[in-house]
Amino acid sequence: MAGAIFEELLRRHPELGAGIRRTLERRIRAWRAIHGEEQEVIFRQTHEPGQRGLSDFTDMGELGVTIAGVPLDHRLYHFRLAYSGFEHAHVVLGGESFIALAEGLQNALWSLGGAPREHRTDSLSAAFCNLDRDAKDDLTRRYEDLCAHYGMRPSRNNRGIAHENGAIESSHGHLKRAVGDALLLRGTADFDDLAAYRGFIDEIVSRRNARNAKRIDSERTALQDLPDRRTSDYEEVIVHVTSSGGFTLRKVFYTVPSRLIGHRLRVRLYDDHLDVFVGGTHLLTLPRGRPHPNGKHDQVVDYRHVIHSLRRKPMALLNLVYRDQLFPREAYRRAFDVLRKRLPDKKACRIMVDLLALAHERGCEAELADQLTADLNDGRLPDLNRLRTHFAPDPAQMPNVVVRLAPLATYECLIGTAEIGGAA
Repeated sequence: MAGAIFEELLRRHPELGAGIRRTLERRIRAWRAIHGEEQEVIFRQTHEPGQRGLSDFTDMGELGVTIAGVPLDHRLYHFRLAYSGFEHAHVVLGGESFIALAEGLQNALWSLGGAPREHRTDSLSAAFCNLDRDAKDDLTRRYEDLCAHYGMRPSRNNRGIAHENGAIESSHGHLKRAVGDALLLRGTADFDDLAAYRGFIDEIVSRRNARNAKRIDSERTALQDLPDRRTSDYEEVIVHVTSSGGFTLRKVFYTVPSRLIGHRLRVRLYDDHLDVFVGGTHLLTLPRGRPHPNGKHDQVVDYRHVIHSLRRKPMALLNLVYRDQLFPREAYRRAFDVLRKRLPDKKACRIMVDLLALAHERGCEAELADQLTADLNDGRLPDLNRLRTHFAPDPAQMPNVVVRLAPLATYECLIGTAEIGGAA
């Protein structure tokens, strides 16, 4: 408002210079103190041990974390006890969702060893976006059931009133600064894999909890006992495997072994992975993918699921919809680009498919990638025969198994022994 008044004064009185702005702001502030409207009062609360735990999500994009050089778009699920300040943080790859809340909250409670009497979060507005009334009601019931499983009373602060969740909102900033400082001391924000980054976050949170160890230990005595088991922190859906060798779920195509074509699968959807079942039998675990920000579909592809078919139809690689996702490492994609530039498409596809088959059959995906990188850096095309020889099984490692066959007369003796035993 002060800025608008200042602009209007300059319009009406151009002779006034910009130097009056600070004076104007002070006078407006003084006028408001005497004649202004009443403001909302924040009532600071005392917290009892074991009374309240709070959950929220915070975006970590500004820290520039990368996994093997690839930017990691992620959030932290953050849990905190209001009394002792016990904290737990969990890396979330998707947005704010009930699945992420359920997984993070249960991890926090089992790490803590007990449950508070009340659990407070915001209204999960991000999780409710684009849902119809029935879906919102279902999400509310699932949240209430989750809290009931641990004997906690669910509560929410009013939407848009951040200070009602202040015991954790203010802690977000402290935790993010601690992570940022630790990254500076580490010298890099790049991690080999997601597990390494999660371990890094766990170590930071553990150090913060260690500083409050006495207060946390005293609050543990006031917590409720945990139930015998966790409750579900996943969403279960049924999918159909198409002739393309996979299924589509939430705008993401996933490949599976081709023997499953035509089958209906039961999929448990977690924040960062999918567990796939046929009936009650667990078959495999897949990393979870997410559609692009523009709504375009994505693909999660394991070349080992389709390589047997590609060997019969190598030219299918040329215009394959998920070709870029098929290559397990950057070296393979780079090799295919070079092969296409220097060889006819048919030959380039055949060599590339054979390279992928070699990686699968000999279990040398990483080592073969290193060899491809070395060849390409030296300006050489991959020599398939040389690579096959290099990664051939070592005969010295093959055990020499000698099978001695028993004489047939031995079996006649056994039959005779059985007859004697039966007669007895």
